[in-house]
Amino acid sequence: MTLTKQIVADLTTAMKAQDAGRTSTLRMVKAAMMNRQIEKGSELDDDDMQKLLRSLVKQRRDSIEQYEKAGRQELVDKEKAEIDVIETYLPQAASQDEIEQAVATAIAETGATSMRDMGKVMKAAQTALAGKNADGKLVSDVVKAKLNS
Repeated sequence: MTLTKQIVADLTTAMKAQDAGRTSTLRMVKAAMMNRQIEKGSELDDDDMQKLLRSLVKQRRDSIEQYEKAGRQELVDKEKAEIDVIETYLPQAASQDEIEQAVATAIAETGATSMRDMGKVMKAAQTALAGKNADGKLVSDVVKAKLNS
């Protein structure tokens, strides 16, 4: 079953179970999915869906950061709950060790020595972590820490 069909089926199940939080999140995902299909002009494959879902998670993480600064804990909790639902459709997240290993390998491959080489290192690290759900901000922080040391 494709990721698109799985999300639609799970939305139906959540609606029947009257799970308001999950239903709301899956409706939002389905709307984003439909918009992306219209933009693309064809059905989304699983790779496109994973990119879309990662984008939605990133948006929620950015929102959490803003809500925490504003002291809006109820909105932070809502966004975290949405992330939990969305992440069930993504591959297992890359661990801190996997990210650090990929960054170390990327630095060795690119011969990076300073922050000027950060772009090359990020690109190589992201390529190494392809297929794993790696948080770009976390990868960026690890690259900065290793290049500054």
